Amino acid sequence: MSFPWAKHYEPKAPVMKWLDDRLPLPRLVYNAVGAGYPVPRNLNYFWNFGVLAGAALVIQIVTGIVLAMHYSTDANTAFDSVEAIMRDVNAGWFLRYAHANGASMFFIVVYTHICRGLYYGSYKAPREMVWLLGVVIFLLMMATAFMGYVLPWGQMSFWGAQVITGFFSAIPVVGETIRVWLLGGYAPDAAALNRFFSLHYLLPFVIAGVIILHIWALHIPGSSNPAGVEVKGEQDTVPFHPYYTAKDGIGLGVFLLVFALFLFFAPNMLGHPDNYIPANPLSTPAHIVPEWYFLPFYAILKSFTVDFILPAKLWGVLAMFGSILLLFFLPWLDTSPARTANHRPRYRMFLIILLVDVLILGYVGGAEASKTNVLIGQITTAYYFLHFLVILPIVSATERPKPVANSITEAVLKGKGGTAPAKSAIEGSPNPMPAE
Repeated sequence: MSFPWAKHYEPKAPVMKWLDDRLPLPRLVYNAVGAGYPVPRNLNYFWNFGVLAGAALVIQIVTGIVLAMHYSTDANTAFDSVEAIMRDVNAGWFLRYAHANGASMFFIVVYTHICRGLYYGSYKAPREMVWLLGVVIFLLMMATAFMGYVLPWGQMSFWGAQVITGFFSAIPVVGETIRVWLLGGYAPDAAALNRFFSLHYLLPFVIAGVIILHIWALHIPGSSNPAGVEVKGEQDTVPFHPYYTAKDGIGLGVFLLVFALFLFFAPNMLGHPDNYIPANPLSTPAHIVPEWYFLPFYAILKSFTVDFILPAKLWGVLAMFGSILLLFFLPWLDTSPARTANHRPRYRMFLIILLVDVLILGYVGGAEASKTNVLIGQITTAYYFLHFLVILPIVSATERPKPVANSITEAVLKGKGGTAPAKSAIEGSPNPMPAE
């Protein structure tokens, strides 16, 4: 959003004036992440996670490019090439652990970013496109992470590829053809490694491109804020630089500190020990599990055990992909005029239940498929879909949100999370609803 009070870039040095006339890159940076970009003055530290996600992507791209210089995509030497990186390449252990743990840190940051969006209603109008592009980024991340997990060519890599690509065979008529086309054969081998490596190298740059669109879409309406009130005037904003560059710098420092703790003291904590065993098609691991950030979706996949019209395997695949695709429709499933859960106590309660539900799904996804775990998985899977398809539309249509502040400035000065008894409607909403 272009605010009339935004500062304009005024180059002073002759060389900067010359550059601005011919390639106004400094002006672009100034207006995008500098003093020329006003943002709401009340953003809390949950708004740091977008920047942290960008930092995590940069770490993944830089370490991945260097690792690619030493990696072999041949099925006979892939595992050994990873061991050579760890043992023989200068600082190879650091690069490999940084890349492996960087993926986990990336997902931790993105999951927190998504939770912030769910709590503060960042998907609501006029920011639907920001949310939709964010879900696209999430899908690309999942595809990139899955293919990256196959590359070390350990036991869990091989059998993870075998199991996950096997789900495509559940698609009627064309499923097996798609699976063979993806793998380049009837089982994961050199052809699959080459394809996965090529896509794993390419997709991070595609993600970077979609992130640019994500940020561009964000700049059109401007950032949301914890109060759930749109910007009314200059008093509601501060320049992005230096206020939020400093705040993001603090967040980045904490992020790197936590990252360093994993990297130097617990580099294998988030991995699986079986992946240090070379891939063996003749020896199936006792318990095949994906990386931790896929476990909730893996639990949904495993929750369908009975054929009903369609095979149970196909139901599981449809549910797994459907659990993510549901997020695309979230801006239209939630019709409440209020944005933030601070003003929606009933919605906040169900959102907390959803978060607990997803954590339980994560546990079930990593646990053995006993009768008890399968039953728990089925119950939590049912609640996941009920939340988005039934509970959310009903709650958003029937709950009367609390009154909000007249402006961001008023919310800040009152220091009560944006609650102001004087206002009886939701500012900036397409369908204002009277307060209780």
